Amino acid sequence: MDSNLPLNDPRTLADQVSRTFNSQRLAARLVSFFGLLALTLAAVGLYGAIAQNVVQRTSEIGVRMALGAERTQVVWMILRQTCVLVAAGLAVGLPASFFGSRLVSSQLFGLGAVDVPSFAGAAAVLVIVAMAAGFVPAMRATRVSPVAALRAE
Repeated sequence: MDSNLPLNDPRTLADQVSRTFNSQRLAARLVSFFGLLALTLAAVGLYGAIAQNVVQRTSEIGVRMALGAERTQVVWMILRQTCVLVAAGLAVGLPASFFGSRLVSSQLFGLGAVDVPSFAGAAAVLVIVAMAAGFVPAMRATRVSPVAALRAE
């Protein structure tokens, strides 16, 4: 309108949009970081619980192996225990997150309060990480010498 007016802080549209969404990007990165941290803590905690249980059951595992149990049977025994713990966690966590998602539904852009693929994906990632955390103590349990386990009894 008036070509004599000075321009203060001229920016491109792309720069303006980028500056507008900086706080949302920062919040998304922080939520992602803390979600990854929570997943890591869950995996470490599950690993510790399973590893402690394997140590406590060393003599039982040794007896099983002395009586002819295959290594795969011992691994599956430990992984079944991991599955039970994960199933219990999912049984409590999925309903809690279902009801909790309604509290933050205004912050979910492009998603409804209940997004089944997101819930299924999160549960699948948790199961995969839990199985990986339980696999290490399970493999350690297969290295138990039956003779050493029976002598320790």
